[in-house]
Amino acid sequence: MHVAIAGNIGAGKTTLTKLLAKHYRWEPHYESVEENPYLDDFYGEMERWSFNLQVYFLNSRFRQILEIRESGKNIIQDRTIYEDARIFAPNLHAMGLMPNRDYQNYDSLFDLMERLVTPPDLLIYLRASIPTLVGQIHKRGRDYENSISIDYLSRLNERYEAWITKYKKGKLLIIDVDNLDFVDKQEDLGSIIDRIDAQINGLF
Repeated sequence: MHVAIAGNIGAGKTTLTKLLAKHYRWEPHYESVEENPYLDDFYGEMERWSFNLQVYFLNSRFRQILEIRESGKNIIQDRTIYEDARIFAPNLHAMGLMPNRDYQNYDSLFDLMERLVTPPDLLIYLRASIPTLVGQIHKRGRDYENSISIDYLSRLNERYEAWITKYKKGKLLIIDVDNLDFVDKQEDLGSIIDRIDAQINGLF
């Protein structure tokens, strides 16, 4: 089984991935943030490094998907390949931070990859307001994220909402995280697990 968690920067994807992996004894697959050679440069000069960064993410996520498919294990994945291609790359292009030819090249590459991509059995979308995202970003204190603007996060949120309303590739669970504390409140994590159980039981 393949479960994936989607959501904006700071929504709590990695944290929830860890907690659910522990609870269900699933194997977690995380976004390669620490090993990413482009992130620091990208947040310092977005236009120069946007294409390089997005291709890195696309490559990394595609490799993950192939590994998940070949492993035959129960996997939980932190962020999906669809978010890179349908949210982050188009957003950079719309903001004038990725040139037309780079975006067209990227989009064509994803269209080719998508033919080989199997969607997750269950997609969990973490919906969060801008204040929640900003609070979480400041809390974790990653230096390269200090320059992320409210405008950038807002544009991403709008694209996430537009994407999730049209998502039809498999089962979908939407969790509003603004009033949840699934790290320190066991009952909040428990309520999420109950909702996941209901979805999973419907898969079989």
